[in-house]
Amino acid sequence: MTVDVLAPVQERQAGSAHTDRGGADTFPKLLLEHARVRPQRPANREKDYGIWQSWNWAEVAAEVEALACGLAAGGFRRGDKLAIIGDNRPRLYWAIAAAQALGGVPVPIYQDAIADEMAFVLDHAEVRFAVAEDQEQVDKLTEIRGRCPLLERVIFSDPRGMRHYDQPWLEDYAKAQERGRAFARTEPGFFGREIAKGRGGDTAIILYTSGTTGQPKGVVLSFDNIIGCATNAIAFEGLTDREEVLAYLPMAWIGEHIFSYAQAYCAGFCASCPESQATVMLDLRELGPTYFFAPPRIFESILTQVMIRMEDAGWVKRRLFRFFLDVARRIGPRLLARERVAVADRLLYRLGDLLVYGPLKNTLGFSRIRVAYTAGEAIGPDLFTFYRSLGINLKQLYGMTESSVFLCIQKHGAVKPDTVGAPIEGVEIRITEDGEVLFKSPGAFQCYYKNPEATAAAKRRDGWVHTGDSGFFDADGQLKILDRARDVGRLQGGAVFAPKFIENKLKFFPWIKEAVVFGDGRPFVAAFINIDLEAVGDWAERRNIAYASYQELAAEGAVYDLVQDCVERVNRGLAVEPTLAPSQIRRFLILHKELDADDGELTRTRKVRRRIIADRYEPLVAALYSGNATGRITTEITFEDGRKGQMRAELAIRDMDTGLPPAEPVPLRRAG
Repeated sequence: MTVDVLAPVQERQAGSAHTDRGGADTFPKLLLEHARVRPQRPANREKDYGIWQSWNWAEVAAEVEALACGLAAGGFRRGDKLAIIGDNRPRLYWAIAAAQALGGVPVPIYQDAIADEMAFVLDHAEVRFAVAEDQEQVDKLTEIRGRCPLLERVIFSDPRGMRHYDQPWLEDYAKAQERGRAFARTEPGFFGREIAKGRGGDTAIILYTSGTTGQPKGVVLSFDNIIGCATNAIAFEGLTDREEVLAYLPMAWIGEHIFSYAQAYCAGFCASCPESQATVMLDLRELGPTYFFAPPRIFESILTQVMIRMEDAGWVKRRLFRFFLDVARRIGPRLLARERVAVADRLLYRLGDLLVYGPLKNTLGFSRIRVAYTAGEAIGPDLFTFYRSLGINLKQLYGMTESSVFLCIQKHGAVKPDTVGAPIEGVEIRITEDGEVLFKSPGAFQCYYKNPEATAAAKRRDGWVHTGDSGFFDADGQLKILDRARDVGRLQGGAVFAPKFIENKLKFFPWIKEAVVFGDGRPFVAAFINIDLEAVGDWAERRNIAYASYQELAAEGAVYDLVQDCVERVNRGLAVEPTLAPSQIRRFLILHKELDADDGELTRTRKVRRRIIADRYEPLVAALYSGNATGRITTEITFEDGRKGQMRAELAIRDMDTGLPPAEPVPLRRAG
């Protein structure tokens, strides 16, 4: 049986929200409502050539109408797909709204996707039209267009470098809008009539998963899915049209789509785009958002920058920072939770805020934040506590693309570093006998596009959806996520092995950028480490350690000593937990190269592809468990221009004194 995934859903899903939106059940309808109610309020900003430019809701509505009419005049029809590729730009967000206004379906693609990844999505989603940011994206589309026979027209937003591109299927964004304005003059009311045809049950967007375990899947979400969840979360946090957010994460990621598009359209607040990915931190400081979202890797990166700067500071500042940081860790989370705190401690914390926390938050651009979220993967408890201790209202939420993000959010006064909160309104969660988390939600996805088998495996007929995560509820009714269910295993002795939990503890240290641990079915836990080139490079320069590349720096004995200290501290933390004590790391090595999404080792959202890494680096895994002092490997690498090359290395392996009974080495099967 063939199912038309673009047809309106006849019944609202179980647990659906009933937020009154005045009949505005699609984003284009919400856009027209904001243009009527708050026409002069800022809707989008963009920093260009160092200057912030702003568009109010009335201007955004006009821009979207011009593009929508231009698309319609160019042959775009209801049900067509519009690929959107590039960094965060107001024009690309307007393209999402323009496609939805015509009854089309936007399909954002990761801007750093290589040509083959892009070709898969374009072909699988049956894309006819695309809006590309600049020459870089146009070049990739030009390369793969022969493999995507349905792709008819590409509209480019930035004309720089495009002067000599004369392909008939290419068109300037501004010219498409000019054609649209002319079309609107001959067809007055067309834009409004097309928007009026939309219904909440229509498909709003197709977002492709990161493909951790294989080819990405196209997640089909309706307006009801996204708007229902977005408005529930807005009510939960008391968000208003006065919020400010920075739109800087990949537009193809559900988190970015929810916070910078969906919630902005539901609440009427402003989403601002940075000048470039290289200026995000500077632009964040200038903007001073009130509402902020980042995956753990962003918070890890920010902490790394803080620690590097403190290492470069004078000894007085370093001593002051460390002293008040200890004060913050002891007092800050209790103040945020509005617990009773002694007057002396309050005064000491205020002094720390004056001398350390306040200036630090101002430097980071966090001074005005009312609420900040982290999600996407588990965050280390130490990292989480660090930000809350500074007085930043950082909370964890739990969700995924298939749930339109929001399943659980931590409540004010009930924030724990090791939970993701309780289910929000309209969401039901239950735990299966084998520990997997299932949910019902108004945001539950419609299906995986053109993949009924995967849909049936994930979404049961009774409405319950499999998350693939292993977790449980604590005594306070808050959900704890241990790891991906497929990744949780056991050591040979029977002890539970949760790799992500251990990896997060390692990544709390500024010297460690990425970590991959092994242990399932093995006698002990061993680890691959990626050092942070910037942090460790700065550390090495201050100690006059010369190096010419990541590979040279990673092989330095002093760097191994630095990482060993981090591993020892993680092991001490694991040792105090009887359940986790057997998971102490016994052996580790520092990889000779950074794990890279272009090499298929990470997803585009920086999640580790464990199976690929275990297979690609099998000689090193075998060496870790053989008892050998070194491991040899030859790996294929991808250069920035797409060329392939090989890298050979012999890596040192360090043994750790854990105090655990010795384990028998596993014979080395083969060498690389």
